[in-house]
Amino acid sequence: MNVFRVLVRGKFDGLDEAQKASLRGSGGPMFSAEGSFTFDSNVTAFTFRCQVPAGPDDDERVARERATEALRAHGLPYRDLAFSVTDMRDIRVRRKR
Repeated sequence: MNVFRVLVRGKFDGLDEAQKASLRGSGGPMFSAEGSFTFDSNVTAFTFRCQVPAGPDDDERVARERATEALRAHGLPYRDLAFSVTDMRDIRVRRKR
């Protein structure tokens, strides 16, 4: 399966206490279709990791759009997003002989 791994860095924008508590109880730093959050101790800055499908003609722009959709699905307010995209089709594994 061809995928992009996307890191989205940003800031939460006015979380309430219930949203902060929900985040604190969530999973750790892994790549998945739903995405996962890591964040600072004040739950203001975050990194969102997600894995999105890569079609044969898809590029980083498409990966950023799909990652933004995954982030939006969590329903949390955010701002100041920056993206880092890795196309896993470009990763080569060197095996020991």
